[in-house]
Amino acid sequence: METADKVGQERRSGTLDVIDKMLHERQEMLVLYCEVAGLEPFSHEATEDTLRRFCDVLVDYAAFCHFEIYERIVSGRERRARVIEVAEEVYPRIAEASDFAVAFSDRYDGETQPLKTDTLSHDLSLLGEELAIRVEMEDRIIAALTRR
Repeated sequence: METADKVGQERRSGTLDVIDKMLHERQEMLVLYCEVAGLEPFSHEATEDTLRRFCDVLVDYAAFCHFEIYERIVSGRERRARVIEVAEEVYPRIAEASDFAVAFSDRYDGETQPLKTDTLSHDLSLLGEELAIRVEMEDRIIAALTRR
């Protein structure tokens, strides 16, 4: 019995570590989002570096959440029925928001095409809406993961 308790505590500790890292990445991404949005009116010189950093963090955040949290659930390593139920409910919407974030990054990371500031404000607004939905869905999974 003692061994099972120890394994359970290690799993919970590992889960909490992953959640903490995800929340840290989320915060970093949101701070950079606000930095980019605060640059309006956008100019190439002032916007390009901050936008590139934001896109890098945005993609890292989306990938971390997918591989560290959702992949665990999808692969069957999660055994708690409530966590699986919540994940199945919210994951499709999280995936849509992730796809939108990656498309935004592809458009604005500065590596594949020149920066077009004329659509940036509109696209940032749409991205903000998608990120808000994603955060809400992630919080539901976090709540399920942290219930005992």
